[in-house]
Amino acid sequence: MRSIDAVHTDSLRRDLPAFRSGDTVRVHVRIKEGEKERIQIFEGVVLQRRGGGHGATFTVRKISSGVGVERIFPIESPNVTKVEIKSRGHVRRSRLYYLRELSGKKARLRAKVRDVAALNVLSVSEDEVGTAAEAAPEAEAVEEPAAAEEPAADAEEDKQEG
Repeated sequence: MRSIDAVHTDSLRRDLPAFRSGDTVRVHVRIKEGEKERIQIFEGVVLQRRGGGHGATFTVRKISSGVGVERIFPIESPNVTKVEIKSRGHVRRSRLYYLRELSGKKARLRAKVRDVAALNVLSVSEDEVGTAAEAAPEAEAVEEPAAAEEPAADAEEDKQEG
């Protein structure tokens, strides 16, 4: 570790979410025009993250009026007020420069669900499985005959029509 990094580790930003290349983000940037300040939102796909510590940056690309626009933001900049993750993209590399040559539907990235814990809302242990099966045999018994009768009724109708 470099000596300068040891000095600056205490003051690194921790308010930004964990995003990576392929994610679609909305970057809220503070713009100063004369004496007025306003916040401008730049929404696009993260092409890369590079560097570490205070020199870390990320590149965001968007299409504006048919023209590709890329912007590099320093992570530690006070002008970057907030970063919102709109969607997460499924990519297998960290630098997405190939998106520069693509346009239209080919430039889209597949969405990926990275938080598997949210999908596993019902975590069932082996003991709970046994009690759940014992508690609901009546519901299963009611559903099975009804499902078995429907195909038989369809087959009888086919025979009568033919």
